[in-house]
Amino acid sequence: MSAYLAGSQRDRIHPFLSSVAEIRSRARAQIEAGVGSADRAIDRNAVLRLLNAALATELVCVVRYRRYCLMTADAVPDARKNEFMKRVQEEQSHADQIAAHIVELGGQPNLNPASAPDWREIELADDEIFTDMLAEDLIAERIAIDTYRDIVRYLADHEPATRQLIEKIMSAEQGHAEEVASLRDEMLRRDRAAAGPASHAGAALEDMH
Repeated sequence: MSAYLAGSQRDRIHPFLSSVAEIRSRARAQIEAGVGSADRAIDRNAVLRLLNAALATELVCVVRYRRYCLMTADAVPDARKNEFMKRVQEEQSHADQIAAHIVELGGQPNLNPASAPDWREIELADDEIFTDMLAEDLIAERIAIDTYRDIVRYLADHEPATRQLIEKIMSAEQGHAEEVASLRDEMLRRDRAAAGPASHAGAALEDMH
């Protein structure tokens, strides 16, 4: 699932990951363009563009998790949909906080989902495997965390309110990543248990390799 990081061509198999990765790529380009001396003044327009990149990341994830809540029970267990609705609310709260801060800085938040690359591709098919979707989510969470970490480093001692907001959201996303990893491990264990001894033997052989 890492092909989308290797070049400019988008990964059509994992468009959600491509979208998150492209947002990070734009943010990194903005950061690299603004890096100067240690005592540089932070470009307010650069900060606003980085905040809009963070906003786009959150909006992409809102759509992703909301889509989970609308999928069939065969695709996403009903018992998990309440958890994903809570995630939708958390990600939307992050987006709202970022948007409000952009306004505080005199900017214009871009709340149009079309601002994310190929937004219409961020769809899920009901025949996708839930554990594979969770693996994709985990990678996306880590990409988002790396983006926020880059922004925090760029801001350094400048724009303390912006830095604190991004640090707070980054901490929450780190918690999300841990939850997704734990849920995926749990689902994999259940799948193996349901498959019976043959599955355990296969898993053991995979571990040996």
